[in-house]
Amino acid sequence: MTTIATAVAVRGPRGQWLAPTGLILLALIPILAGVMRLTELTGNVLPTPANSRFLDSPVPVIAHIVSVTIFSLLGALQFVPALRRSRARWHRMAGCILIPAGLLTALSGMWMAAFYPHPAGDGDVLVILRLVFGAAMIACIILGVRAISQRKIVLHSAWMTRAYAIGIGAGTQAIVLIPGSIIFGSTHEISRTTLMGAAWVINLTVAELVIRRRTRHQLGNTQLRVTA
Repeated sequence: MTTIATAVAVRGPRGQWLAPTGLILLALIPILAGVMRLTELTGNVLPTPANSRFLDSPVPVIAHIVSVTIFSLLGALQFVPALRRSRARWHRMAGCILIPAGLLTALSGMWMAAFYPHPAGDGDVLVILRLVFGAAMIACIILGVRAISQRKIVLHSAWMTRAYAIGIGAGTQAIVLIPGSIIFGSTHEISRTTLMGAAWVINLTVAELVIRRRTRHQLGNTQLRVTA
């Protein structure tokens, strides 16, 4: 049993930064777009059909860009096993930042979906999808907070993983929209709605696989400690 435990400890750190690095790279796509938007909002630019809604009401989009940047980058570090296990204080402090950032991300995104004028290619179905997934993200965060208050660590981790998957949906959407834009054009409503919805489904599917793998690993470690 000691040999098995040693092997697990040796293999563990080897690739623990691969997933967080991939998540940060995925998040950089919408983050860079957000930086460009902030630069546009703080500069002297002329209103166009693409930016007029942001110039008329900049607070929601600024709140969304700042909060989703914090949530995406800091949230990725929560997937580093060493930080979760050996630096519990850091994990808790990061969580205190991530929870309000995640809620603000979802709420500002829902506000923009509901009240901003729709750009070309965004129809009512896409608005509904944004509201549904925004509400789901809020629900996941609330359930995650409830779970940790009851000291249900595994359940807390699962709900926050789902919230993060929804929160970085824009990164996956930027990737899956590329072939759609090439084939149908960037303002084709049906393809745009389908692909953006599919991106959230892809993220949540991956999240569920991660949750199941993590749960099996935690159960395996528990059995190892019991039989050691």
